[in-house]
Amino acid sequence: MTALVLAALLTKRPVVTLGGEAVAQIKDTVFDASGGQITGFTLAGRGLLSGPLKQSLPWTGVHALGPDAVMIPDVEVLQARDAVVDKSEAGSGQVRGARVLSDTGLELGTVLDAVVEGGTSGRVAGFHVDTTEAMGRHERRAFLPAYGRLAMTGDTLVIPAWLAGQAVDDIAALAAAWDRARAAGEPGPEEAGFREAGFRETDLGKLRKGDDR
Repeated sequence: MTALVLAALLTKRPVVTLGGEAVAQIKDTVFDASGGQITGFTLAGRGLLSGPLKQSLPWTGVHALGPDAVMIPDVEVLQARDAVVDKSEAGSGQVRGARVLSDTGLELGTVLDAVVEGGTSGRVAGFHVDTTEAMGRHERRAFLPAYGRLAMTGDTLVIPAWLAGQAVDDIAALAAAWDRARAAGEPGPEEAGFREAGFRETDLGKLRKGDDR
């Protein structure tokens, strides 16, 4: 995996063409949970024009998700806002603030944020979680790799019970935790009939309730 970043930290990251022109900034991150991928971004203007834009950036138009900017080939890749947002309407739910439940019925914590992979993959690598005592981490915050049979129902993220044992204390250790989960021989996304992380289509940019402008 390349560098990992909390989805919330993408907000206000500039969108820059390969020619060096800053054309917008990230407002919201739109996420297709059934595929475990970012599908695109809604945009805001920069500076005095910092309100929401009518254009959006589909993931197919992203050249790279860098540490300081989202790079695009040129402004031609931008599309109407609905081209990205409409994909998240059916079955959309809250990821941030969702409770985490094991498939054996244990309440494990609350999702604080999703963790996405930089570069060109657009993959969601895991979740930052405020844990309960049932997680066995003394109610500390932890990072869970997004691996195996995952499901999102309403405000609840259901994970395999074995995945709780793969939690780590910091984002730097998350990639290794994901690799360990795969090496453990547990059912992966394809074997489980899911893609990289099989929960419902979600707009991570709508983590703040009511922010659907």
